[in-house]
Amino acid sequence: MDATPVAAPQSAPFVLCFQSLYHAGKRLVFPCDRQGHVNMDSLGYRALNNYLYARTLIGREFGWPKVESGNSSPR
Repeated sequence: MDATPVAAPQSAPFVLCFQSLYHAGKRLVFPCDRQGHVNMDSLGYRALNNYLYARTLIGREFGWPKVESGNSSPR
């Protein structure tokens, strides 16, 4: 699976970011709440697969996810 960025909706105040450990600048980004909880039911098929992929590979392909402001997150 490719670790390409996933754009979060403009209305998301927070995003959960999974930074690649091996490819600088590549990360997966998902809308979340202040605590970092992602509503998986609101994700599309591809975004859900990417989210589950990133969670599975924490420490192997991706670093620990970080909650960031959705407005300041680069796209």
